[in-house]
Amino acid sequence: MKRKRNTIFDPMHAECFKLKQENGKEYIYDANRKKYVVLTAEEWVRQHALYHLMQVLKYPAAVISVEKQIKVGSRNRRYDIVVYKESVPWLIIECKSEKEGLNENVLSQLLSYNSALDVSYLTITNGTHIMTYDIAAQVWKNEFPVYR
Repeated sequence: MKRKRNTIFDPMHAECFKLKQENGKEYIYDANRKKYVVLTAEEWVRQHALYHLMQVLKYPAAVISVEKQIKVGSRNRRYDIVVYKESVPWLIIECKSEKEGLNENVLSQLLSYNSALDVSYLTITNGTHIMTYDIAAQVWKNEFPVYR
């Protein structure tokens, strides 16, 4: 997989991640899930978002949940990343590949997850852009919220 370094996350170097080839597929180690997962364009963004949250912004790993199933209405869905604060969902992050725009469809997906989780912050990112909505302040920012 060709990787661009024109992204919002720093550092964006493959040496920060454990990669392996197996049966013709490339895998990346997900330290949060403690396993190798198939490396897709979206997974590349997700792993960099996780790295940024834990290593740069110092979010505790124990409060981060990755790719878990939730019930949205009558359907089962899987979110990308949820961060908890005081055991309550606090932030949902929806990751898309670099090629995908952060548009109304992505926002709609995020809002559907929030109908089940009721968080304080909603974030969408494709690695080149990040948009976080602070629900209480009703304002968009181009960064992750500070975790205290």
